[in-house]
Amino acid sequence: MELRDIEYFGVIAEHGNMRRAAEALGLSPPALSKSLRRLETAMQARLVERTGKGVKLTPIGDALAVQANRLRLMLDDITRQAADLNRGHAGHLRLGAGPTDCEELPAVCQRLLRDAPGLTLDITVTDNDELVPLMLAGTLDLCVNYIPPTPYEGIEQEHVFDDEYVAYASVDHPLARKGSLALADLAAERWATSTANYRPKQLLERAFLENALPAPRFSVRTRSIRLRLQMIAGSRLLGYGPRRTAVMAARAFRLKILRIRQLTVPRPVGVMYRKGAYLPPAARRLIELLKENAGR
Repeated sequence: MELRDIEYFGVIAEHGNMRRAAEALGLSPPALSKSLRRLETAMQARLVERTGKGVKLTPIGDALAVQANRLRLMLDDITRQAADLNRGHAGHLRLGAGPTDCEELPAVCQRLLRDAPGLTLDITVTDNDELVPLMLAGTLDLCVNYIPPTPYEGIEQEHVFDDEYVAYASVDHPLARKGSLALADLAAERWATSTANYRPKQLLERAFLENALPAPRFSVRTRSIRLRLQMIAGSRLLGYGPRRTAVMAARAFRLKILRIRQLTVPRPVGVMYRKGAYLPPAARRLIELLKENAGR
């Protein structure tokens, strides 16, 4: 059994079509078919069945595809580790962050780049619904965002600091002039939220439901936290998200945090990475710097 045949099979499984898989690999279809036949001979089993649209994996093919993906991730890790060693631990770091927690990155990344001038960074900003699959696929090394009480399947996590969710509004909003508020005071208001089905939106909906109030009305949906803050600052929309974000944005966007007991919910923040994955030295150093920064 040849390693390259297993790798080629992983691409066949991904595309479900011999021609597209051959194009992705830069091979001719006959060469890829020959590789598949070699693998089936070594496995003593049929791995695919031909269909009108391409190929369908057999049960044994399904099982092998899972192992082929694990093998690909392992080979990627080995290759990246060797590259990091050759570069004197500089290398390349693929980092993910939530739209709000990316605010933690500039200071620590600046220190990281001072310590390792040869380091290169790719930073992806989005929510956990996209970050977690990217980590599992081996596309990202490390993510900084909200961490759940139970880690996502296949993901390791380390706590960095504690935040909390709060509601906020423009300082010109009528509710901003009041002291403590009851959740019922917000029943008729409109909200700006993310397009992702992310935790703040879920918590908000749950709080209204548990207090027998009509579901919150979401008038603006966007993943861009900056756009949400701008919309809230110039309207009667309300926002719900991390306190740290609201505090940092309060002066620039003229925001005020609303004191509502039912909506003040703990929000642990940490780093996440694929279980068993190779973490580049720069990733370990980034975690240390994030914890130092949070301690201040």
